[in-house]
Amino acid sequence: MFQHIHPYEPFFPEGATKLIVGTLPPPRFTTGELNEKDVDFCYGSSNGLLWPVLDRIFNLNLKYETTQEAAEQRRSFLISRGIGVCDIVDSCERRKIDASDLGMENIKLRDLVSYLKQYPDIVTLIFTGGNSKNGPEYFFRRHLKRYDKKLEVISNTIPRIHKVELADRIVKTVSLTAPSGSANRAIGSMQLYKDLKNKNPKFNTIDFRVMQYAAFF
Repeated sequence: MFQHIHPYEPFFPEGATKLIVGTLPPPRFTTGELNEKDVDFCYGSSNGLLWPVLDRIFNLNLKYETTQEAAEQRRSFLISRGIGVCDIVDSCERRKIDASDLGMENIKLRDLVSYLKQYPDIVTLIFTGGNSKNGPEYFFRRHLKRYDKKLEVISNTIPRIHKVELADRIVKTVSLTAPSGSANRAIGSMQLYKDLKNKNPKFNTIDFRVMQYAAFF
């Protein structure tokens, strides 16, 4: 079994009000075998779409390479916007060495509620995926049961929005469409995407994410 351990500690800029919550980066980030277009930082996989989408929204002119400069660009952006990163999975085991959420076994979760108590300004959790099995929202729901808490629906249309009372404040969660190529099929089946595609044949799944993510970042 491959021991898939999260390579990055949670990142909490001073005064952060939002927190990005995913699961785990690909196994090569654990072993340190990055490719030349990977960035050695949260969501730095060359296969991932979070940074390309944020790059378009904020005109960041990011570098996509395994350099300290590329990592610092992303760190500086998060600090400037008061956005932290705390993926909910600390470690897991895998029979097959890949990045699939469903392939995770013997999963150890981070105590996200404890972190939220330490950082009282955080009022929004941005999940990089929905409530499908082993997704970030799925794990957060499971984690909340330890504290006898549960998510309450604010909006049940995609992206789904929930809330929960934690540490004497209301924390809102939003479950964005995952920033991975595997989610493209799900986007393609959405009526909103189909309508936008019909109006503009050049509209694509990246454009859809840019539209969706911009509202919450």
